Amino acid sequence: MSTPVIETNAISKIYETGEIVVKAVDSISMQVRKGEFVALVGPSGSGKTTMLAMLAALLSPSEGAAFIDGQDLGLMKDADRVAFRRQKIGFTFQQNNLVPYLTVLENVELMMQLNGKLTAADHERARSLLVRLGLEERLHNLPSQISGGQQQRVAIARSLIHNPSVVLADEPTASLDTERAYQVVQIFADLIHEENKAGIMVTHDLRMCRYVDRVIQMIDGTIEIELNDKDEINEFISCG
Repeated sequence: MSTPVIETNAISKIYETGEIVVKAVDSISMQVRKGEFVALVGPSGSGKTTMLAMLAALLSPSEGAAFIDGQDLGLMKDADRVAFRRQKIGFTFQQNNLVPYLTVLENVELMMQLNGKLTAADHERARSLLVRLGLEERLHNLPSQISGGQQQRVAIARSLIHNPSVVLADEPTASLDTERAYQVVQIFADLIHEENKAGIMVTHDLRMCRYVDRVIQMIDGTIEIELNDKDEINEFISCG
């Protein structure tokens, strides 16, 4: 079995306000390997988005440790964490956050420019990803000239352009209708498998779990259910 790309050891996130202590994430240990696409589900306030933020090195854990490619995120200095995130982690948000005055192609290439370089190979990879995502005719359109589903596909391409080890998605289909949501998640899953990434998607829509390899349900900051059998996942979806 391959070495985990993502690993957490008893990770917790604690918020304190006066005498009130809230454990948004409570001592979770988990692993995700190359080519594995995991759905993190649960009700609002269950801790799934906080968990994703810690894995993205956007939040530091209060207890425990989070590792990406064997490196402890909590031991990094702030500047090193930013650089590591740009190199190793791809992130797709609920809001696609495309730059409105840049074209589709320029929005994807922007990630490489932020990393200090944009080579001919990067340009070709950006084009190839967008073609793979069905956007060949939209390369030179502005975000305002394409649909919401197409914008989210641009965001997926942007999250993969720098060839990260880890791809994280926070409610990537929340603003899409059902048909477009299915298309986006299926494409996302295909790319994670084809490019051998470790992928995690936070979603409130259990129907999207049909495309993942494993489902982790969080309740009150802890793991309540973990499923990796397709039949069990489908049954979980139908009961949800």
